[in-house]
Amino acid sequence: MPSLNSVIRPSLLITMSAASRGLISRLRLLSFTPTATVISSSHQFRRFSAQSMIVENDNEFDSGGPRIIESKPGIMNRDSKRTGAIALKCGMSAVWDKWGARVPITVLWLDDNIVSQVKTIEKEGITALQIGCGQKKEKHLTKPEVGHFRAQGIPLKRKLREFPVTEDALLPVGTPITVRHFVPGQYVDVTGITRGKGFQGGMKRWGFSGMPASHGASLSHRSIGSTGQRDAPGKVFKGKKMPGRMGGKQCTVKNVWVHKIDPARNLMWVRGQVPGAEGNFVFIKDAVYNKPDISLLPFPTYFAAQDEDVSELEPFVADLGEIDPFMAAD
Repeated sequence: MPSLNSVIRPSLLITMSAASRGLISRLRLLSFTPTATVISSSHQFRRFSAQSMIVENDNEFDSGGPRIIESKPGIMNRDSKRTGAIALKCGMSAVWDKWGARVPITVLWLDDNIVSQVKTIEKEGITALQIGCGQKKEKHLTKPEVGHFRAQGIPLKRKLREFPVTEDALLPVGTPITVRHFVPGQYVDVTGITRGKGFQGGMKRWGFSGMPASHGASLSHRSIGSTGQRDAPGKVFKGKKMPGRMGGKQCTVKNVWVHKIDPARNLMWVRGQVPGAEGNFVFIKDAVYNKPDISLLPFPTYFAAQDEDVSELEPFVADLGEIDPFMAAD
């Protein structure tokens, strides 16, 4: 019959090994996150969620406490990156400039954009803002989605999108992102899902010229022609332009010019076309290549005054200047 010690010792070893593993994992976490603080009464770490809107910094003990993210204007430098916005594509329109030229315009609607989550270095390892757009009923959402919105204390949103930002561009949860986040005359990048066109041939999908229309071609006028080689290499290379499914992919149109904004209706008019069909969501952010003037952009976003009546504001139109910007690109 085994002794009592032989029965108890394995369980004690298992308990001690589990406790040591837990202690080692906490020490490792402490070594990799120097900004975390330890509660002396128990071996637990104080964690901060986006709901509390508190971010630790490296000089916590020098400053006397954690830094609180506030909704106030800041100073933007050339390395700062602002958040983007989610818009609904309303359709195409046209305007006439002062030179009498007709210019195609796409109308975008920023439907109730607010900050739905704040991601920081201390908790998620990145600095980003999650933006929510539109409204949706609870019965049309999954339980994890409803729990996410309730944990953040915000209304139920229809579309979410995460935008990477710099540390100085963080905003508290619930901060509205209106159309005045952008300035008429600046350039933006618009991302969306292109229209799906199904399975298409090489002429429509890639712009091939096709086979001869009269001499030498029989029932192959829209064929793409030869696709391979002879014995060497004796195969069709990957990536060959051939018939296939067209559209329905994410596309980014760069350097889209903002023509006009309407703060009363949260509408934005941009020059040219943006990807997607009418009613689709598109994501707008500051242009990467044709950077706007940082002195004109509200940073980290536009904060409306308490006595400001948005319904009485007139639309803001970009200054065309002496040279027509619509014709300059042509």
